[in-house]
Amino acid sequence: MANHDQQIPQRAWWIALIPMVIAYVADLWSKETVLANMQEGEQIPVIESVVNWHFIRNPGAAFSIGTEVTWLFTVIQAAGLLIVLYLIVFRARTMPWLITLGALGGGIAGNLTDRLFREPTFGMGHVIDFISVPNFAIFNIADSFIVCSIIVIVIMVLFGKTMDGLPEESDAEHKASSTSTDATD
Repeated sequence: MANHDQQIPQRAWWIALIPMVIAYVADLWSKETVLANMQEGEQIPVIESVVNWHFIRNPGAAFSIGTEVTWLFTVIQAAGLLIVLYLIVFRARTMPWLITLGALGGGIAGNLTDRLFREPTFGMGHVIDFISVPNFAIFNIADSFIVCSIIVIVIMVLFGKTMDGLPEESDAEHKASSTSTDATD
């Protein structure tokens, strides 16, 4: 059985493109399907009392927070996507991190595409949301990828799974290794 925390070469960043493209395409396809088959505000039961399709256009964040500052979410999502891309290309060296960051990037890109190119205007577009469960926000596929990725990232961090696959150094070990490096210079 292979060790999944084994480092992979820096040039293997492209592995993250697979979940990123899957998340992005699934999100865009589902939103286009909703737009083509539903009227805004329409609800369609999928599993009675468990999940409905409920088409809304959300100018804000989760639970429609910040509907007056849609442009701010565009800026935050663009910055978030750039950070994720940086981590994929320059920091992540293990399969779990590459896959998780790829899925996170695809989710962010899906909602960012809505912010940039959907009505009412460039940079302030409303996100297409349609998955409705009782006593919760209405969300979409991109939101699902984002939330699931963040949960996996928290678990990896809690279990000490570093992006580079190397064991975490304690402060004492870090100081000792930097002192010995300085002495040899």
